[in-house]
Amino acid sequence: MVEKSAAKQQQVPFQLCPKFQKTFTILGKKWNGLIVDVLLEEGTQRFKDLTQKVPKCSDRVLVERLKELEQEDIVERRTYAGSALIEYALTPQGQDLKQVMDAVHGWADTWLDAEECAKELA
Repeated sequence: MVEKSAAKQQQVPFQLCPKFQKTFTILGKKWNGLIVDVLLEEGTQRFKDLTQKVPKCSDRVLVERLKELEQEDIVERRTYAGSALIEYALTPQGQDLKQVMDAVHGWADTWLDAEECAKELA
């Protein structure tokens, strides 16, 4: 009898952590990781600079992604009184993604061929 109850306890179905799922929902969405990476590497950016650094992302989609990242408190939109200047910067929460992005870069450097990737993205 003791063996059967121990076996039942070990058969708990696998379940993904909701926080892990949410993280990949945010970062896994097309362009979000690249936007975060640009802001980590280049610092605060104007919209036009982001369009140049994430060139295959349409302006409409870039606006959507920036709004989503703002809602998640990863990116902040900065406006200045008396100026039309708008900039985007990472929040402290967004800056905390540096280790994650560094790990992704390390994985890519180890396992992906740069020439093949360039051909696929061209």
